[in-house]
Amino acid sequence: MLAFLLIVVVSFSAIARLLTGLVGDSLFAEKTRAEQRTVESLATRLSDIMADMDGRALYTAVQQAGSQLGGRLLVLDTDGKVQADSFSAYNGMRLQLAEVISILQDGKSVDYGFHLLPGGGARQRPSWLDVLGYRDLSQVWVGYFTAAMQADGRPLGVLLYSSQVQDMVDSMTALRDEMTLYFLVAALGVVLLSLLVSRWITKPIAALTKGIEQTTKGDFTSRVRVSGGGEMARLAETYNLMSERLENLDNSRNQFVSNASHELKTPLATMKILLESLIYQEDMDPALRREFMQDINKEIDRLNMVIGDLLTLVHIDSHKMKLRREMMTLSTSVKEAVRRLAPLASDRGQEIEVALHDPCEMFADPAKLQQVMYNLVDNAIKYTPDGGRVRITLERMGRDAVLKIADTGVGIPKEDLPHVFQRFYRVDKARSRETGGTGLGLSIVQQIVRLHGGSIDVESDQGKGTTFILQLPVK
Repeated sequence: MLAFLLIVVVSFSAIARLLTGLVGDSLFAEKTRAEQRTVESLATRLSDIMADMDGRALYTAVQQAGSQLGGRLLVLDTDGKVQADSFSAYNGMRLQLAEVISILQDGKSVDYGFHLLPGGGARQRPSWLDVLGYRDLSQVWVGYFTAAMQADGRPLGVLLYSSQVQDMVDSMTALRDEMTLYFLVAALGVVLLSLLVSRWITKPIAALTKGIEQTTKGDFTSRVRVSGGGEMARLAETYNLMSERLENLDNSRNQFVSNASHELKTPLATMKILLESLIYQEDMDPALRREFMQDINKEIDRLNMVIGDLLTLVHIDSHKMKLRREMMTLSTSVKEAVRRLAPLASDRGQEIEVALHDPCEMFADPAKLQQVMYNLVDNAIKYTPDGGRVRITLERMGRDAVLKIADTGVGIPKEDLPHVFQRFYRVDKARSRETGGTGLGLSIVQQIVRLHGGSIDVESDQGKGTTFILQLPVK
């Protein structure tokens, strides 16, 4: 905060000096142009007098012009010697001034320059900013303005006008002091206002920071109180929403780990009991022993199914699952799933009705969609009583392929419908395990469909049956 306040003060001071400099440059440029025009005009008038070689007339004219201008005029010949001085001090002296040399040697017609010279009693205006650096107040600023003197194209010499510009410098110094003072007062006001605003702003930021620290420690229940409006309120709302999602994600993860552990533990516990029976019952009937071994084999198969489904979900969640798309027809996948599951339906006296109104050609992954078709048809057969019916329809609606798989099973209660695609969710856990399900199939189906840019929904009327509706984009 201290650095910020220092930057504000320094910036305001720099702006004050910059503005003063711009104003000073403008004033000096205007004065320079005016003085150059005056000297150039006066040089033309005095050139005629100098050409007549009348020294007294030249001196009188220089003295009168200098008095009118309020400065000092000097006329120099082509050797740089003073021929006339309005102050009568430098007569006969040679002046080696850059402004004179540029006229005599470099061929310029006019020139000027500013010099800091001893004031001879005059002093510069003091400034309270002098405490920031040393400034010799006994020296004053003088401007030298020169113009070439000619007659009939023949060079005669140089007219030098020496003008006091210290009054202008003093005015600029006063202006700089005032502007700096005003800007410092404004900077102080900004600083005080910044302190008040920062206190008002940092309070919710501190609360938000505390909440973030709690989140980083694993406490996802942390929330920030939202008050007022504006960006900070929206930031607090965003943080609360993020915390809520993290809390839900953490709860889902814990629930997933718990469910996965339970699903893996159940077949392991069953196998342990069966193996212990085989180990400790040496005189077990061979038929019973064979039955136990078959049960262990089934539990191993079930364990493999759970692990396989878990690995599939891990690949999907980590975005490592890649679709191997190619041109295919969805009707072919439906026919293949029905062909493979027809014997299972026949054993249970079920009827499978298939109505494929369109082949539904699309650019998709055939293997993944085959898995989807197999899972949905398999579920329909498993949860439909013996002698029931499964109806499959496929049609094209606009740019989507719409597949409906309806059964005449027991249906799903309304309160369970929103959860059927959740991992390990079972409407009837005991019945689901009897059918060999892992509780992950529909979740995998939903993820594969989403990877293809489609959607899946479910409708059910308890006691009458269930319908899964699948939509996929076609070519």
